[in-house]
Amino acid sequence: MSDDEQTPRTADDAATGGATGATSGGPRPEEIRFFGTTWVDHSGHYGLRRAGLAAGAFAAAVAACFVLRFAFQGLRIANTGGLVNGLVIVMFAVCSAIACRKTWEGFQRRPDDPAREDSLRSLKAIGFIGSLLAYGARCLTEAPGEKLHRAEYEAALARYEKRRGSRTGNPAARKKPRRGR
Repeated sequence: MSDDEQTPRTADDAATGGATGATSGGPRPEEIRFFGTTWVDHSGHYGLRRAGLAAGAFAAAVAACFVLRFAFQGLRIANTGGLVNGLVIVMFAVCSAIACRKTWEGFQRRPDDPAREDSLRSLKAIGFIGSLLAYGARCLTEAPGEKLHRAEYEAALARYEKRRGSRTGNPAARKKPRRGR
């Protein structure tokens, strides 16, 4: 990352030479999955994308609930017993609640410990319904992670303008410090 660039470059930035629609020379906004950089100015059918993704996330959550219901019926047919059935229900409920919370927190701030987030990946996979619900609910208000990305982008723009403003003017016209004789 160079001094002029305040946000990490994505794979698409490297492929396109860094052209993401921002002003040249300044920081570039980070892309959000399914939205690209349209979250900056809400262009390119931004509202329709949000509505479509929310509906898709909720539909996927409903479909996942049906799949889990069929799996649970398989356990009942196998006659595994009440304890196993109860543990499976509790496991999916707890994992979904944790996945929903962690997914929602991921839209609000960067993780403090990325290694811990990686260790929770399998738990989030089990509780995928909670992640889908959090994603769908977030799409109802904004692009998931938009507030976080906007705060980071505006801070980067402010730092860039401050740094750029201190460099303006003719450097040859500046008074040079006098050296002691």
